[in-house]
Amino acid sequence: MSVQPSHADDLIAAGSERIGGPIGRFARSHRWWTPIRIVIVLTTIGYLIGYFLDIPCRVNGWMSPDRYEHLCYSDIPPLYALRGFADGYLPYFQQMPGQMHLEYPVLTGVFMQIAAVITKLLLPLAGNIDPGTVFFDVNVALLFIPLVVAVVTTALVVKRRPWDAAMVALSPTVILAGTINWDLIPLGLTGLALLAWSRKRETTAGIWLGLAIAAKFYPVLLLGAFLVLALRSGRWAPVARLVIATAATWLIVNLPFMIFAFDGWVHFYTFSQTRGVDFGSPWFAMMQLGADGIPAEQLNIIATGAFVLLCFAIAVLALRSPTRPRVAQLCFLIIAAFAITNKVYSPQYVLWLVPLAVLARPRWRDFLIWQACELVYFAGIWWFLVGYGTEEKGLTPQWYGIATFVHIVGTIWFAGLVIRDIWNPKHDIVRTDGFSEDEDDPMGGAFDGAPDKFRLGAKAEVHA
Repeated sequence: MSVQPSHADDLIAAGSERIGGPIGRFARSHRWWTPIRIVIVLTTIGYLIGYFLDIPCRVNGWMSPDRYEHLCYSDIPPLYALRGFADGYLPYFQQMPGQMHLEYPVLTGVFMQIAAVITKLLLPLAGNIDPGTVFFDVNVALLFIPLVVAVVTTALVVKRRPWDAAMVALSPTVILAGTINWDLIPLGLTGLALLAWSRKRETTAGIWLGLAIAAKFYPVLLLGAFLVLALRSGRWAPVARLVIATAATWLIVNLPFMIFAFDGWVHFYTFSQTRGVDFGSPWFAMMQLGADGIPAEQLNIIATGAFVLLCFAIAVLALRSPTRPRVAQLCFLIIAAFAITNKVYSPQYVLWLVPLAVLARPRWRDFLIWQACELVYFAGIWWFLVGYGTEEKGLTPQWYGIATFVHIVGTIWFAGLVIRDIWNPKHDIVRTDGFSEDEDDPMGGAFDGAPDKFRLGAKAEVHA
């Protein structure tokens, strides 16, 4: 039996009073309208809302400043021409004259190439519609697939809490940021990896995680959570299978490009390393508030150092807490640490955090408060860019800096709640949802129910 949100969540319970109150204990479930099917419908509705919010940009070809004023900017349409897809150039292997190589990992580049091929096939039927707009529409249709995968895997990871996936489906930031870039691809692949791990299929989880890293770099950081939990539980063999499968999959996908198109392949990594301070980061925000800029070489050291220190603190927390943390809790904390210390925080990066936040702490009230902070930044970056580099209308640098810190503080606040749940498990709703006061990690896979082998500050003890 699944947990009913109108019973388990105060905000949903209060809201349900408008439609008759929480579901009764004798209520019958519909055979067709299962939780999974309902969250897929909710995902479709949310995604369509996001697409319709993009209409003001779509009808005018994403012209500036409308694309910023109407909060409907997307990287997808301009890159169709700027990275050579419109002219038939192959990403990584060929470079459009006057433009740089494609600045994305190879699996995302392959996805873009597939979308470009479909676009070419549809152009004769598109009439006067701009090719970049057709490319956008094709990508929107294709990106719906990994979004559904991300939502469904969130619903399946914790078997008794499928309704939590509605938080992903209806997330305001998913609705607004889902079609800015191609970040939904690693989101779906990471969801498959976490689902496979929860079912104790470590090699399969590694394959999916390797594919996710081949689409975007950030999922590699999740391995840190598994390594720390392996240290505490002593379950090294499953994690070794995960790591080996992850590395092998990533190498298989990348090796052809490394051999035959090294300059194009390596551009993503050199671009990430050499880029300076950029939008959304605390370092850029401090500059808008009057601080001196940081050279790129020093920023790499500072940003990386700050992230490493936070990861060290997370590891200490995981090894010292009275109860071993759940996988989702550590994964969220690590990606959150990366998001708030990185050299750049593009608006779509919030997508990386949404499913992990839901799995780590599925409380609607706290989730929506955090989302509200992210929406402040979402509006702030686009309104700031309306007048960026000019004296025209637009959010002032100072207000943009404040908006950036609103998102950072909101993320830190939500992370603080997750840390409290780790240190005091009675606050962890996933462990105390009425099934068992001593419930272990339902997505822990090989860690689920394992005794502690190593814990800082205490003798080894049996994990309940």
